[in-house]
Amino acid sequence: MAKITYVEFNGKEHVVEVANGLTVMEGARDNGIPGIEADCGGACACSTCHVYVAADWVEKLPAKDPMEEDMLDFAYEPDPARSRLTCQIKVSDALDGLTVHMPEKQI
Repeated sequence: MAKITYVEFNGKEHVVEVANGLTVMEGARDNGIPGIEADCGGACACSTCHVYVAADWVEKLPAKDPMEEDMLDFAYEPDPARSRLTCQIKVSDALDGLTVHMPEKQI
């Protein structure tokens, strides 16, 4: 289990424990955290679970695969280094302390 901090665009923080094996997107959905819409349900077929990963976590996460890279092209104001789709980040103990910031809107 990992504690993940989700930061809304307005700065409001939500710290939740997410079970190993779930995705960061499922952790947000299951805890009613606003700002991650996840319209495709985690199929990596949209960009509505886009976040900016805290800078100190970018190198600790697995690399983006080509499908995630393609979907991020459709995200609102993607950052080449920090943007990720939360449906593609699998939770493990190694993610304990992860912080993600939501964009102003999801598209």
